[in-house]
Amino acid sequence: MKLSRETLSGLYGNEALQLPLKSCFDLPEKVLQFGTGVLLRGLPDAFIDKANQEGRFNGRVVVVKSTGNGSTTAFDEQDNLYTQCIRGIEGGRKMAVNIINASISRVLNAASQWEQILACATNPQMQVVISNTTEVGIVYVEENIHTTPPASFPAKLLAFLHRRYLHFNGDETKGMVIIPTELIPDNGSRLKEILLQLCVFNELDTAFTDWLHNSSDFCNSLVDCIVPGASDLTLAYEDDLMIMTEVYRLWAIETSSERVKQVLSFHEADAGVVLSPDINIFRELKLRLLNGAHTLSCGLAFLAGLDTVKAAMNQESMAAYIEGLMMQEIIPAITDRHIRHDAAIRFAGAVLDRFRNPYIDHRWLSICSQYTSKLKMRVLPVLLRYYERTAQVPALISLGFAAHLLFMRGDTTYSVSDEYAGWYREQWQLHSPETVVKNTLGNEAVWGHDLTTITGFEQLVTVMLKALLAEGPAAYLDRIAAEITIS
Repeated sequence: MKLSRETLSGLYGNEALQLPLKSCFDLPEKVLQFGTGVLLRGLPDAFIDKANQEGRFNGRVVVVKSTGNGSTTAFDEQDNLYTQCIRGIEGGRKMAVNIINASISRVLNAASQWEQILACATNPQMQVVISNTTEVGIVYVEENIHTTPPASFPAKLLAFLHRRYLHFNGDETKGMVIIPTELIPDNGSRLKEILLQLCVFNELDTAFTDWLHNSSDFCNSLVDCIVPGASDLTLAYEDDLMIMTEVYRLWAIETSSERVKQVLSFHEADAGVVLSPDINIFRELKLRLLNGAHTLSCGLAFLAGLDTVKAAMNQESMAAYIEGLMMQEIIPAITDRHIRHDAAIRFAGAVLDRFRNPYIDHRWLSICSQYTSKLKMRVLPVLLRYYERTAQVPALISLGFAAHLLFMRGDTTYSVSDEYAGWYREQWQLHSPETVVKNTLGNEAVWGHDLTTITGFEQLVTVMLKALLAEGPAAYLDRIAAEITIS
C-alpha cells in the first residue's frame, strides 16, 4: 500500500502516526518553494504543516523542481504526501514521532511547466518564497529572464516577481517575503543584490526595480537540522518520499518587520522558528559550539578507535572531553553582551543531545575532511579570544590541535582529505614531533597568525602530541578525562 490521499483514510486511528486534518487539503497556495530536497521538507515544510494543523498559517506550498535531474513522479503518485520520521534525544529522553506531511499542494517542473509556475505569480494569496538550491544556486549569471525557463535560480525568481508586478500593476501590497536557506552568509541580502543586478542587465524599468526594492522583503536566514537517510525505517505503508530528521530544529529568520512577522505566522507554531533582527548570534553559537566541537574532537576520537559521534558519546572519556571542551573553554571564550552565558549553556546542552542521537551514524572520518581549514575558521577565533581574556592556554583546545597534527601524519588505514595534506606529510617525514609543532603553529600562510606567539601554546601542544605518540590516543584521553570536572 503506497501512501496517497486514497490510502490515507485507512490510516486514521493509527496511534503511531500524526495525520493531517482533511481540511488542510483545501487550503490556498501561499508559498512558492524552489527545491524538493530533504532539508526543505524536513524543516520549513514541517513548520508550515504543523502551523496548518493548528489553524495558524493556513496555506500550502507549490514546489518548483528546478534541476533537470530526476522527476516528480514520486510526488504525483503520493499526492505530494510524505512521512517525516523524527528521531533523537530531547532533554535526555529518546523521541520517535512519525508525521504525515500535507503541506505541499503541487510539484512543478521548471523545464516543462514554466508557464504554470509563472501563473502562481498572479495568485493574490501567494506571499512567501523559500529556496534551497545549494550554495552555488545564489550566483549572478547574465541571462534573459524571459527565457522559458531561465537557467539560474535568481533569474527564475526575478521572472516570477516581474510577472507578479505586471499582473498587479505594481501594487505595493503584493510584494513577497523571500527567504533563501542556502548556507552562505547574508543569503537574503546577497540574493537581493543579484536580482537588482539582473534588473540592470535585462533593462527592466525603474518602477519595477523600485517595487522590488521596497515592496518585497529579502530575509537572511540560517537553518540547522540534520536530515540523514531513512532507509532503515519501516512503516505500515510504502512511502518513496519518507525522510528522517533529528529532534533539534532551527530556522532563524532575520527581520524586524511587523508585516513579515504577520506573513510568517507559522513561526507561532514551533519554537524552532525564530524571527530576530539579528541572527548572527545563532550562527556564532552553531559555528563555535557545534561545528567547533566537532572539529576539535574528530581527529582525537577517530585515532582513539571511535568511528562515529554516537560511539564517542557512549564512551565516557570522549564524552567528558567534548562536554568539557564546550563548557570550560568554548563558552567562556564566546559569551559577551551579545551571547548570554545561559543561552550558550542551553545551546550546548542541545548540541550534546544531538551528538548522543542513537539514530544517526555521523562518521568522524567524514568530519575530518578539510580538517585544517575547519580548524582555522571554526576554532582559531575561540583560541585567540580565550587567551586574550584569560592569559592562559586552553588545555582541551590544545589537545584538539595535537590530535590534528597526529591525524595529519596519516597512515595506511585511512586517507587524509585536506588541501595541506602534502605539506603535513613532508613535515612528518623530515622533522621531529617538536619541529612539526613549531613549523605548523608558526605557519602564518595556514593560520593567518603565528600561533607560537601565544605564550605556552607551542609547549603544551608539543607535550600533548608526544604523550599521544607514547601512550596512544585512547589511553592518553582516559588520563586527560579523569582531570575534567564538569560543574
